[in-house]
Amino acid sequence: MKHSGFRVICLLILAGTTLAAFGDDSTVNLESKVLESFDNKDDATYVWKKDASRYAVGKDPADKENPSFASLGIEDDFFPKLNYFEIWPLALFRNNREGAELRSLGIWGKFKRMGYNWIDVYPTLKSEGEDAGPYEIPIPGRVRYLDMWVWGSNLNYYMEAYLRDEQGVIHTLYLGNIGYQGWKNLRVLVPTSIPQRRRIIPDPTTANTLSTQDKNSIYLKFVKFRIWTTPREEIANFYIYLDQFKVLTDTFESLYDGDEMTDPDWIRENWETTSQASGN
Repeated sequence: MKHSGFRVICLLILAGTTLAAFGDDSTVNLESKVLESFDNKDDATYVWKKDASRYAVGKDPADKENPSFASLGIEDDFFPKLNYFEIWPLALFRNNREGAELRSLGIWGKFKRMGYNWIDVYPTLKSEGEDAGPYEIPIPGRVRYLDMWVWGSNLNYYMEAYLRDEQGVIHTLYLGNIGYQGWKNLRVLVPTSIPQRRRIIPDPTTANTLSTQDKNSIYLKFVKFRIWTTPREEIANFYIYLDQFKVLTDTFESLYDGDEMTDPDWIRENWETTSQASGN
C-alpha cells in the first residue's frame, strides 16, 4: 500500500509539471487590433503607395503606342492611382452619426492587356517623408485571422496579403475573390504552417530596434496587399476600395526567470555601454 501511495504522489507531481510546461499553449488573450483604418488623419502613421505589373497604363516607357506618361511628367495619367474618400461600409459604421472623420482608400486601375495583371498596395512611414520606401507593419502576438473590408465592382479579381515571418520568409495568404458588388468583409485564417514561435531569444533581428512594449511579441509583419486580375476579365477601367484592416491575435506572453534580459532597452543600455567602455 505504501508503494502504491508513493506512485500516486509521483504521478500527481508529474502531471502538474507537464501542465506547467505546456500551459502557455492553452493560455490565450485574444484581441482585435486595427492595423490601419485608412482614415488618413493628420496624425496617420502610414502613407500607402502602389506598384503594378508592366501592362499598367503609363508604366512601360518602351511601349511606343502607350508611352510612360510619368516619364513625360504627366503623373495624372499613370496608373494605378490611390486616393482617400469619405466613404465606408454601412454595416461597420452605419451612417456615422457621431461625425467621426471616416475614410477609405480608393484604387483606380487600368491595364493595356488582359491577363494576370497585379496591383500592389503597401505602407510607408509618414515620418520618413515622400521618398520613404516600403515599411512592414509589425503585428503583435500570434495572429489567428486577417480581416478587412473591400468594395468590389463585380469583376472577377482576387486579393492576397503578404506576411513576413521572423526568419525573413514571405508567406502569401489568399484573402478572397472580389467579384461582388459593394462592400464585403473578407477574413482569412492564418494557417499553423506559418511559424509564430520564437526559438532564439532575444530575436537577433529586432532586439535593437523594438520598443520595450513590443519585446518578444512580434512574430509576423505585414508586407503588402496584391490585387490580381484574371485573363478573361475587363481591365480597361476599374475601382476598388479598402477599409478597416485588422487582425485577431493572441497577445498572451508568459514570463520566465530572466525574461528582463530580452528587453531591448536592457540590451542597448548594458551591451552598448560595455562595448564602448572596453573598446570592442
